[in-house]
Amino acid sequence: MEQRSQSIEFEDNDRLRALVGSEDENLSFIESRLGVDIALRGNRITITGDDPEVTFAKTTLRYLYSQLPRIKEVKSDDIEEALRIASTMVNVDDPIIKGKDKHNVSISTKRKIVFPKSSNQASYVEAMQNCELVFGVGPAGTGKTYLAVAMAVSLLLAGKVERIILSRPAVEAGEKLGFLPGDMREKIDPYLRPLYDALHDLLQGDQVIKRIGAGEIEIAPLAFMRGRTLSNAFVILDEAQNTTPMQMKMLLTRLGPNSRMVITGDLTQVDLPHGVKSGLKDALHVLHGVSEIGFTFFGEEDVIRHPLVAKIVHAYQNQP
Repeated sequence: MEQRSQSIEFEDNDRLRALVGSEDENLSFIESRLGVDIALRGNRITITGDDPEVTFAKTTLRYLYSQLPRIKEVKSDDIEEALRIASTMVNVDDPIIKGKDKHNVSISTKRKIVFPKSSNQASYVEAMQNCELVFGVGPAGTGKTYLAVAMAVSLLLAGKVERIILSRPAVEAGEKLGFLPGDMREKIDPYLRPLYDALHDLLQGDQVIKRIGAGEIEIAPLAFMRGRTLSNAFVILDEAQNTTPMQMKMLLTRLGPNSRMVITGDLTQVDLPHGVKSGLKDALHVLHGVSEIGFTFFGEEDVIRHPLVAKIVHAYQNQP
């Protein structure tokens, strides 16, 4: 995605010094929360990054500046408050979020604030806010797994769920769990690496380890989910295209009180044995008429990784 820059000039140098903080620490804090680059030159601050993060950072800085010198010294709590207030001031005419609830267009965790990068991502976030069961289907690099983990972390930190349950079928390149070394945790870990990567991006590393140890984040092999009722939890099934219809039905019927479930997958990357129907494809057919379920279908235009990834996806989807 093409990056953009916006600049703001501040007239009062004393208020500007308080705004940026000692050694520009306040600017660094905002950079880490929003994933933007902020440069100070004289009385001008330039913000570079993706939208809507750039606009969000600009709104946050303007709000903080307006509160000086009333708050005298800007602290991290003041910045967090400004970020929350700025989230209600996002331009609702932005084509990504037009027609969406502006309170739902971002996902906040303690480490960063995550914004949708396309209209489909905005619809996906909105679906996860409003539906107990959501399907996110599309090619690699569209953010379907990362946004699901971000939503799960946000609800866990807000106390709206008691635990996060991460699951993924172990069907990769012909491997079977029984042939891999180690105990079950060590066997399943390689398959869940993308989920771990997202967790570490959204939570401090020690928090990930602590919450896994406390059972607040649970790694649950799909094969071991039978017979359970998943209550007060945010459940994510990743790579769902590699489930069988029986496995998919089994997982979907585990959903318990005060729980949410997000199913992600890419129907162009099915690794099941020849002749075995994908549980994800079957579920989309069976459940398409259930109004309480959210469905988001991503395309190559939603790919947010390296620009070359979108071209690779396009080439494979349009090969003769």
